[in-house]
Amino acid sequence: MNCTDPSGATIGVMERVRDHAWAVTASSAPGVGLVIASATAPGTFAPSLSPRSAVDQGLVTGLATGLHYLLSAGAQDALEAAARALLDAAAPPAAARRAAVAVDLAAVPLGLAVLRALPTSEDPLRGLVRQAAWRLGVAGLSGSLLAAAQAGTRTLDARLGLGGRLAAVPLAVPVGLGLAYVVDRLRRQEVADDPGTPEGAGPPLSSFGIAAGVVGGLAGAAYGEHAVADLLARRLTAVLPGPQALWRLAGHGAFLAALGAGASAVWHRAMLRIESTTSVEVPVIEPGEEKRWLLPTVSGAPGSRVPWAGLGRDGRLHVLATVRPRPAEGLPDTVPDLSVETVMGTPARATPAAVYVGLDNGATPRERVDLALAELERTGALDRSLLVLASPTGTGYLNYVATAALQYLALGDVATVTLQYSRRPSPLSLAMIRTAREQNRLLWLRVLQRIRDRPGPRPRVVLFGESLGAHTSQDVFLHWGTLGLDAMGIDRALWIGTPYGSGWMRQVTRGDRLDVEPDAVAVVNDLQQLDAVTEQRGTRPRFVLLSHDNDGVTRFGPDLLWHSPDWLGPGRSLPQQVDGGSPRGIPPAMRWRPLTTFFQSLVDMKNAQTAGEYRAFQHDYRADLPRFLSRVYDLPASPQQLHRIEETLQLRETVRERLFAVVPGAVG
Repeated sequence: MNCTDPSGATIGVMERVRDHAWAVTASSAPGVGLVIASATAPGTFAPSLSPRSAVDQGLVTGLATGLHYLLSAGAQDALEAAARALLDAAAPPAAARRAAVAVDLAAVPLGLAVLRALPTSEDPLRGLVRQAAWRLGVAGLSGSLLAAAQAGTRTLDARLGLGGRLAAVPLAVPVGLGLAYVVDRLRRQEVADDPGTPEGAGPPLSSFGIAAGVVGGLAGAAYGEHAVADLLARRLTAVLPGPQALWRLAGHGAFLAALGAGASAVWHRAMLRIESTTSVEVPVIEPGEEKRWLLPTVSGAPGSRVPWAGLGRDGRLHVLATVRPRPAEGLPDTVPDLSVETVMGTPARATPAAVYVGLDNGATPRERVDLALAELERTGALDRSLLVLASPTGTGYLNYVATAALQYLALGDVATVTLQYSRRPSPLSLAMIRTAREQNRLLWLRVLQRIRDRPGPRPRVVLFGESLGAHTSQDVFLHWGTLGLDAMGIDRALWIGTPYGSGWMRQVTRGDRLDVEPDAVAVVNDLQQLDAVTEQRGTRPRFVLLSHDNDGVTRFGPDLLWHSPDWLGPGRSLPQQVDGGSPRGIPPAMRWRPLTTFFQSLVDMKNAQTAGEYRAFQHDYRADLPRFLSRVYDLPASPQQLHRIEETLQLRETVRERLFAVVPGAVG
């Protein structure tokens, strides 16, 4: 303190007095964080789209409650900073507490007013503003309740003469759990929640243990980072000019930079390792054996412009899985004859053509498109009556059941053309969507141009895509609605497991766009639902999105952080079983909860892609495909033929999984 400056001394004293007053009340931020974390913890055990293991549940509970604690403590700090700005510097501790409570109470109606003024929207900026208002309002409410509970216990302690023993009892967790109970009772009056034990939750005790580990690990990491930054600040302040606070900030920045560099290096190495697995040789095919096993009408065969070595893992498996039109000669007795002629009970009309161009077959999209066009000419693919423009998943995988089912249904008179755009699994290939869209668009426009210029009969052109392949296929028509497909001459389309992030899907299924023919498109869970839609409209939709209600891939998106999705709205269908199909509906107790729903749906997306038995369930659409392809692409077959196709495809999948079990990451 400068003694020659009375005004400075007075200000210094006043600041110390104010700091002392706030030292009494500043601890409310951690308490408020605990209140909200405790209030949100029970909701993390609510059911979602799929059952959760103890590890899954622990991660959901730990991450959701940990982030709620951090964000809520930060929000309460902001409210107390506002109260401090309004308080006189010489105010006593009691006045400081009253000011903090007053600001907390004022934050509740203010937050509600902002939420009412900004209706829910998918716009990220609006969503973040709404979440900030909600967070401040909830922090204010929790701070007020906690302050009231603490005042009540102090009063009761004084009347009972307990000497502060009752007032010392921590109240944040009980207040939070009580708040959760009241909110749950109020919402149960609005929504008929299932009162039973939620199926989606993992074992509570194990889950709480894992959640505690997650929260503890995050807290430990945060504490360690703070200690290192503080130590660095003290050392640098001793040898360099500048205040300690500045060097502490520099320490935080250096830690984040080092963390980012380390994460980038690990990510880069992981991506290289993943990509290398998609280019490994198929282990059951010896070098040179492709000449024996490949049909002449597929890429990689002798005479093909597309070398076998550049097809990549999934490209090789795709062309190897092509169905033979007639029984092969010299098959061992142990190898069943699964040719078109044998399974369908009638001669094949043609040999299926399968054009596939891998990333290693061409350095640029234009080169890969030129190769695909050359292969279409070589294989005579445009002479087939049906041409399938198929977009693969991230690794280049194209559903074997889908292509084989098409080859049976069309009696071999079908061609598929596919371009690889990534070597990484779909969740890691989101950055390649634009590249895939432009590559697909160039190929499809040039193919359709050649078809238009051809004399004589022209093939029907249809689209197929699964998961990220559905997204990249639909993205070609972004902002074109269904009119874009008609303009390009697309007759039919079937997309399975379309990710929630598909912009085209949202455009054609929401609102009233001039470029969308509503009756031409449908999103369904199962075949019975498609038949019901057809009967209701009087015509079968030509562009069908098959998306299981319990498929987390079709539900998860980053906007779950700030926006309640339509599929959790009041119009949701109740859960019901479907014969031969994936169950319909969304659990009635599942509702949108900030942060919690995001992490629950993230786990649902992960679980949906777990390999399991051959059935229509979550992100597995194999059992749906024969009948859907027959209906959507107008490829009629008798009930007996459909039954034989289904049995054959399941047998093929069993054999394929056994043969290629050593190939890592069979589905991308």
